[in-house]
Amino acid sequence: TGSSDPYCIVRIDNEAIIRYSMTDFIPQFSSGPFFISPKMITNKLLRAAVRKTADAVIACAVRCDRISLYLSMTSQPPRVIPRPPVIAFSVLPRTATIWKTLSPFWGEEYNVHVPPSFHTVSLYVMDEDNLSRDDVIGKVSISKETLSGKPQGLDGWMNLTEIDPDEEVQGEIHLQISLLGDGDVPRKLRCRVLEARDLAKKDRNGASDPFVRVRYNGKSHESAVVKKSCYPRWNESFEFELDDTPADSLLSVEVWDWDLVSRNDFLGKVLFNINRLQLAQQEEGWFRLGPDKPKHSQYEGTLGSLRLQLRLRDETVLPSSHYQPLTELLCRSVETHLNGNWPDLIMLIDETTTSENRQEVATNLVKLFLGQGLIKEFLDVLFKLELEKNTEPNTLFRSNSLASKSMESFLKVAGMQYLHRLLGPIINRIFEEKKYVELDPNKVELKEAGCTGLHRLQTEADVIQQSSSLLQSYLSELMAAILQSSSYCPLLLCQAFQQLYQRVQARFPDPEYRKVKFIAVTSFLCLRFISPAIMSPKLFHLREKHADARTSRTLLLLAKTVQTIGNLDTLVCCSKEPWMVPLQPAIQQGIAQLKDFITRLVSCHDLQDLGLHARMSLQCGSMEKEGFIFLHKTKDKCILMTSPFKKYYVTLSKDTLSYSRTQHSKKSSFISLPKIRAVEKVEEKCFGSANVMQIISSDDSGLQETLYLDCKSVNELNQWLSALRKACSHNTNTMSCYHPGIYKADRWSCCHQKEKTDPGCDKTRHGVTLQEWYDPLDPDLEDQLIYRHLSSVQHAMRDKYYELIKQEVDDTDTDQDPKKVDGITGLFKILQDLHDAHKAVEEEERLKNKNVFLELQT
Repeated sequence: TGSSDPYCIVRIDNEAIIRYSMTDFIPQFSSGPFFISPKMITNKLLRAAVRKTADAVIACAVRCDRISLYLSMTSQPPRVIPRPPVIAFSVLPRTATIWKTLSPFWGEEYNVHVPPSFHTVSLYVMDEDNLSRDDVIGKVSISKETLSGKPQGLDGWMNLTEIDPDEEVQGEIHLQISLLGDGDVPRKLRCRVLEARDLAKKDRNGASDPFVRVRYNGKSHESAVVKKSCYPRWNESFEFELDDTPADSLLSVEVWDWDLVSRNDFLGKVLFNINRLQLAQQEEGWFRLGPDKPKHSQYEGTLGSLRLQLRLRDETVLPSSHYQPLTELLCRSVETHLNGNWPDLIMLIDETTTSENRQEVATNLVKLFLGQGLIKEFLDVLFKLELEKNTEPNTLFRSNSLASKSMESFLKVAGMQYLHRLLGPIINRIFEEKKYVELDPNKVELKEAGCTGLHRLQTEADVIQQSSSLLQSYLSELMAAILQSSSYCPLLLCQAFQQLYQRVQARFPDPEYRKVKFIAVTSFLCLRFISPAIMSPKLFHLREKHADARTSRTLLLLAKTVQTIGNLDTLVCCSKEPWMVPLQPAIQQGIAQLKDFITRLVSCHDLQDLGLHARMSLQCGSMEKEGFIFLHKTKDKCILMTSPFKKYYVTLSKDTLSYSRTQHSKKSSFISLPKIRAVEKVEEKCFGSANVMQIISSDDSGLQETLYLDCKSVNELNQWLSALRKACSHNTNTMSCYHPGIYKADRWSCCHQKEKTDPGCDKTRHGVTLQEWYDPLDPDLEDQLIYRHLSSVQHAMRDKYYELIKQEVDDTDTDQDPKKVDGITGLFKILQDLHDAHKAVEEEERLKNKNVFLELQT
């Protein structure tokens, strides 16, 4: 057809989320697990998004790498490739497929925690095919070093490159290398090949037949072939003579997939400089398999291009005690400002934060004060500062100030559950009906509208009248839902809007400004929360996919109408866009309803509904996920019967994972979250599905249980993996390795070991998670990010502080208060103490990780 069906998949290193055999690029160097301090959890965070921050799992000291990835579109690939574009990024989410196009637009964002082994970000553009295997069009790979060299991130178009099978490798190999000889003179080199894990799947059966080829000084040895396994164990040794060995000789360990008919497939290799081994004599460890030498591509620059934005942040999060002085100082600054102390820290942050990082700083501060129970006071300080600076009520809270960004972030952090309940039904109705709605005569397309009868096409007037009726129907349902939502709006949101309403009313008490207090509330509720969610429901997690062109236009018109109602002025809109006139009666009615709703919303001082507190707490430390899913449970026994999965309603709460046959069933089974030892994926060949995961737990008697969950899509799989891993992040009895296969026919399907109690052949990935809106707060990470920002602007804060103090002294003709000076100067001392603590941690980790064997791998 000359077009494609593109979608994008996100992957990091060898944490695969799709079933394609060639999907990720593994760099050559590895810091094996034996180099990681047991007191430090290293997590990296991948974010396929641009305007949100990401969190990490914290324990003592955590290194959190954040990547922001914005997937935009590809330019047209050459038509000689009849495949729809897809993108794969080496780890978690998958974008929607955009059908029948060579210039897809995704506009999706992801926050992903990734493992310490992260080295390269790889995005694969692919073509979805319903009848055969999806085709790979090309890829973009960006190394961690490249991202580290661009602190502000990468932004632009990048050319797709051809896929070379010899470069698409993954996995690690366990080796022991030693020098043998008499006395101090080495005579022989011994390479012991123990095992490998997570090798690429090259065969149709979802596995490989790996063997190892060891080369040195022109000689080579080969191991036995292990059939149908990506987790082979060889335990074979090979020896080479060292006499007359050139100084630059390298030991090459290659892994291949054996094929009976066709040529063997390359699975990866590791190179070692043996001359550097003289210092160590013998070393053992896991090594990441690297690609073969890249070949020149004849299609370079002709496969199209991909636009993306990526940002990498490397943060070391210290123990909580280090951040306590900073947290206490920030909390005191909120309290003292409300008591009249001036100037203070919040004011200085407001004055020195630039537009480039204002959104991120606002989000971090909001999460910090939410955790401290001072979010109302913090927002009230910002409202007060904003009102003191603004004398024009018509532009109140319309700029991207710290107050506006903080309130916007607060709504997204604490109000998403409310938003889903409010907008879910009307958004679903619009998506399901797919009605053609158009009010602008210049954009009416009669062929899209269809016929009114058997033979007569609709006229332009018919289309506009029908569209007006449909839009009024949608608007009526939405406004009714908004009015009813005053009974279930989270109490914390009610209190924040009440503070805003009262502050504005006190600042502009004159009768001519009687609408300003309502507009202040609607500027956030409608213009920055409800309307954006209507226009882009996928970005607010209301839908799994973006709307098509017809539905998108309907959503845009409805959002525009809500914005007009939020402005509380119908005349301005109708004068700018006369085609909105048919909606004027409905808009006027909506304005009256919205004012009524706001009046109810800000009268929340009498509300004592504990249910509202429970709903509010969703964003402040608890986690919830639920839905129907197919599962199968084993208890210390073998798999399996035919079609073992049954449909259950699964609920993840703060303390348990429960499942029952129906949503409201009184009888249910549950797993206590502290008893969960691992949450991992299962090999595709086990159940014939790439979207199966396993939950390994222990019962009261200590017996191990495994619960298998079969998800409907790769995104659902990773959402459940992520939610469960974060819910179990503080578990102490976790497993360090596991079996990605199943125990069947007296052996494990992954590594062929016969012992049922074998500890496992692959490492667990507790830290690989997606960031979701319902995530619990992480105060240590927020403290670290705030510290990093304050450190970058401390000189500007110092200058601004002295400027404000001088102005106050000149105006009042009195000496400055020593308590104020102590508070601000105390901040700079805290920043210096945190700086010294970071330096100490970095030096300690540098000494721990220093190992001669790291220099062997070339």
